[in-house]
Amino acid sequence: MKDKNILSNKLFLYMTEFFAGMSVMAVELGASRLLAPYFSSSQIVWTIIIGTIMIAMALGNIYGGRAADKDPNPGKLYTRILIAAVWIALIPVVGKYIILAISGILVFAVNSNFLVIAAFAACMVVFVFPLFLLGTVTPSLAKYTTDSLEDNGKIIGTLGAFNTIGSIIGTFLPTFVTIPAVGTAITFLIFAGILMALSILFFVTTGSAGLSDKNAASGDKKGSEKRKIAASLIIFILCCAFGHSSSFAFWEKNLTFEGESIYNYLQVKETSDSVILSTNVLFGVQSILMKNGALTGMYYDYALAAPYMAGVKEKELSGEKMDVLILGMGSGTYATQLSRYFDNVNIEGVEIDDKITDLAHKYFELPESAKVTTYDGRAYLAAVDKKYDVIMVDAYQDITIPFQMSSKEFFSMVKEHLSEGGVMVVNMNMYSEELNSSEPTINTYLADTIASVFENVVVADVVGSTNKELFATDDAGFLSRLQDNASLEKDEKLRAMMEKVDQTAREYAAGDNIMTDDKAPVELLGMRQIDSIIKDEVAFYKEIYKNQGLKGLLQNL
Repeated sequence: MKDKNILSNKLFLYMTEFFAGMSVMAVELGASRLLAPYFSSSQIVWTIIIGTIMIAMALGNIYGGRAADKDPNPGKLYTRILIAAVWIALIPVVGKYIILAISGILVFAVNSNFLVIAAFAACMVVFVFPLFLLGTVTPSLAKYTTDSLEDNGKIIGTLGAFNTIGSIIGTFLPTFVTIPAVGTAITFLIFAGILMALSILFFVTTGSAGLSDKNAASGDKKGSEKRKIAASLIIFILCCAFGHSSSFAFWEKNLTFEGESIYNYLQVKETSDSVILSTNVLFGVQSILMKNGALTGMYYDYALAAPYMAGVKEKELSGEKMDVLILGMGSGTYATQLSRYFDNVNIEGVEIDDKITDLAHKYFELPESAKVTTYDGRAYLAAVDKKYDVIMVDAYQDITIPFQMSSKEFFSMVKEHLSEGGVMVVNMNMYSEELNSSEPTINTYLADTIASVFENVVVADVVGSTNKELFATDDAGFLSRLQDNASLEKDEKLRAMMEKVDQTAREYAAGDNIMTDDKAPVELLGMRQIDSIIKDEVAFYKEIYKNQGLKGLLQNL
């Protein structure tokens, strides 16, 4: 039997283990990128992805072992691999629609923990079944490759090694090669194609479609093989034709740019008066360029108060330069504004995603004079000794607040890099009504942590936004310096903006909610805040649905 020859050779089955392990990791990483634009890329979402995949693999291991004991026919295993390949190929075609449908249903059905429930449901529906099927590979191959008790340990060890090596490659290849080069959608198609080719090669070389000789004639088996292969190939070709697009925001028709980097989903949208960058979450605004050079109307305008607090006009009169460091440069909105309004500012930025920096130069008029280092913000501070007059911390996006840039230790490093009279400005974009509420929010934790490091902390609400702007310094005269320097500003709109900051900034009464490197529950706090935002946003539509039903809801959307 040809089956026997393949089994005795074992190399093909070892390669099956290798490609199965590789595909599992590739799908896991692809899952994180598929979910990020809708649910963020936080540790919570990663935990859900890993947890559901582990559930799928565990169930697959149990089923695969029992199935192999009951019917030790490798054709059954390769049929499961073929089905998994088809399912994975379908993910870029229908996955994003399923995720949005699940989110749309749950946003009206649940009142808390929306992020967890929606992400978990999406993972269960989209990813669990194909990974359950791939989870049957290892126990099935263990059954097919062990001929005697003498070499069981060696064979099973070799299978484990091939699976592990495949998993390692499946971890690095999507992250550093396929996703940045061709996108998440094509990455799914590539690994689906590998699994499909593996299964088809088995059926072609063995003539087995997983049917028992007792129940099927040779002609029936060959006919079943051909139908199975033909159907799979047709579906795969259709998926390649309709699922190759990397667009997550499929409802947007005129995006200037949409793509992916190692770190982020990236979207650039242009309007008549602005250019907007969104990363990971489809509906947010991470950076903006006003084409007419005007103020943005966003938190960047408020952050311009930091140079005044640090004495930018005084330095200008004395012929001195002010050094500004931006941690989380993004597309350079803050840097662009600084260069537009101040002639005596040296700007340095740190941005971990070099593709965002490329977009900044291409679409957002980032000044060539602004030095940008591709690095992690905290690691950069640890590597340099230079002191700055202003340090802007803007590395916080939606729920994905890096814990290492939210701790007491981090803000202590920032303080060490400030010149005498220097000011740190922090953008906090998790909305909360009051920082000192009975139930501390993520903003409360950040503000308390910063206040434990700096002697003076004030917070200003950004009107019409979910953002708050926090200013921290050890110089007690920073607010009076803001008033004095702003009074020297010739630009009327900018001077009015600084007056608004001065009028709205309030001294922060610090609490004891301190985050450290050891304990910084930013994901859970962020998730709680997102639940609150969602609850407020959908309350209006829930009331319509309650009173007018689905028809009324659709009319008001």
